Amino acid sequence: MDIRAALTSQYLAALAMLDECITSCPEELWVGPQPEYPYWQVVYHALFYAHLYLQASEATFAPWAKHRGAYHRLGAEPAAPVPDAAPGYTQTEMLEYLAFCRDEVKQRLAETDFAAPSGFSWLPFDKFELQIYTIRHLQLHAGELGARLFDRGIETRWIGAGNP
Repeated sequence: MDIRAALTSQYLAALAMLDECITSCPEELWVGPQPEYPYWQVVYHALFYAHLYLQASEATFAPWAKHRGAYHRLGAEPAAPVPDAAPGYTQTEMLEYLAFCRDEVKQRLAETDFAAPSGFSWLPFDKFELQIYTIRHLQLHAGELGARLFDRGIETRWIGAGNP
């Protein structure tokens, strides 16, 4: 069994499901008022952490070229100041970032030492478990966004494997 290929496939499948959530989202949901976090911010959060956790460590992480503010923070993390007006990121920008993350998956997983520590002090496990953790995180938010779409009568499909 090729673990590296399986992890790459599942990362790409989770990213493909997130892609579908981005492209299926109507403008009013993307920018409109939300119960907790704007749709676009959940997308950015999921992509930001996928990008971050593909790096060797926090110290080696270079944010995406269009990163700004604290839009990546949700939940128990420090509060993120999010303006009520225009979205922090457009759907086009998030599709660009998603494509960047796809490329990162292919490049980084090819060179990752899965037995090495995670590289992140708040994640006390090895790189192998970090990959599973990150895929689960991506899928959690793809599911959350898919549920928001479903509530509006928009269905997304399950993608079981990615195409490296």
